[in-house]
Amino acid sequence: MKHVLKFICLSLTISLSALAQSKRSKPAETPYFPPPGEWQHHHPSSLGLDSTRLAESIQFALDNESKMPRDQQLAQAETFGREPHDEGVGPFADRGNPTGIIIYKGYIVSEWGEPLRTDMTNSVTKSFLSAVVGLAVDQGLIRNVTDTVSRYIPPIELYTPLNTESSQFIYPFETPHNKKLTWDVMLRQTSDWEGTLWGKPDWADRPGSKPEEWIGRVRNPPGTVWKYNDVRVNALALAATCVWRKPLPQVLKSYIMDPIGASSTWRWNGYRNAWIVLDGQPVQSVSGGGHWGGGMFINAYDIGRFGLLTLHRGNWNGRQLISEQWVKQSLTPTTANPGYGYMNWFLNTEHKLLPSAPATAFVHIGNGTNFIYVDPEHDLVAVVRWIENAAMDEMIKRILAAIP
Repeated sequence: MKHVLKFICLSLTISLSALAQSKRSKPAETPYFPPPGEWQHHHPSSLGLDSTRLAESIQFALDNESKMPRDQQLAQAETFGREPHDEGVGPFADRGNPTGIIIYKGYIVSEWGEPLRTDMTNSVTKSFLSAVVGLAVDQGLIRNVTDTVSRYIPPIELYTPLNTESSQFIYPFETPHNKKLTWDVMLRQTSDWEGTLWGKPDWADRPGSKPEEWIGRVRNPPGTVWKYNDVRVNALALAATCVWRKPLPQVLKSYIMDPIGASSTWRWNGYRNAWIVLDGQPVQSVSGGGHWGGGMFINAYDIGRFGLLTLHRGNWNGRQLISEQWVKQSLTPTTANPGYGYMNWFLNTEHKLLPSAPATAFVHIGNGTNFIYVDPEHDLVAVVRWIENAAMDEMIKRILAAIP
């Protein structure tokens, strides 16, 4: 009997050891990346998700549609219409229905609304802008983000075809304060850049409550104060255009959007007056959002592909499109605002942005509200468009409830 028990115990030990070895040697699941022109849809239950809870999250998004007008020019006026110099100078378009897609392990498991519709995405544009700046660093066009921007920027000639008598130059980084500004503080919105660009003074964007402080105030040292300011974002876009010596939409298309299989329908627009002469050609300097019109006009599938790229830390199906180092920097908290990395990577530091989500999650956010939720812990990307900003956390909470 002792020999039988000994044999059973030995067999059990060998079986458990073999099982453990089998689990260790099992190859990792290959990530799925959608090829151009197609994207596999899986029923949620086939991936272990609770389809009922996902359906409830979609209904929540529909029930919490943004209360802002669908006319985007009117919506911008209601949001920013009390600001000085608030008139739009870029294109606007009416938006569509509440829309979104939920991507789990690379596959689309739920979608709603009009995911093929090309709509404004407002400040999600900033994430595309920081990406093309990152590409310039990766390729050595910018040596280091700690360099001052001014050393890279020559006098910039405005494109004014009706003025045949003289050329007009602008010097956006030549004041004593602006000469100190690095690429890093511009990306983190801690520059306190001063000046007027495309007819918009820096102080006119989200001005403080004391008009006497709008003009001529003492500037904050670079890196010490965070302020969301689209004039300064547009100054960064102009600087990046000078470094690349070509329109930024062309850079984005060649290095990111085409490789990730995006459609041909997205457009990155600027302002009607934001034109410069670059190497003898008129070039539009695009805007970093839709504050005064313009920015990225894009469908939900293309936004989802970009979100999937950031989920995989700049890698797309084995090809490193954006360096992992750049993604790491983008996810590094800003000292003056730990909930913000590089524009427009909003971090969930200490769960302050989204209490229901992991601290490692991050979000690309634009007015509307448009957002791309990226969650590495759950291999999850969610594109949600035209929802009330206050409903963001509850929306994510409901999606996460569907994941075992």
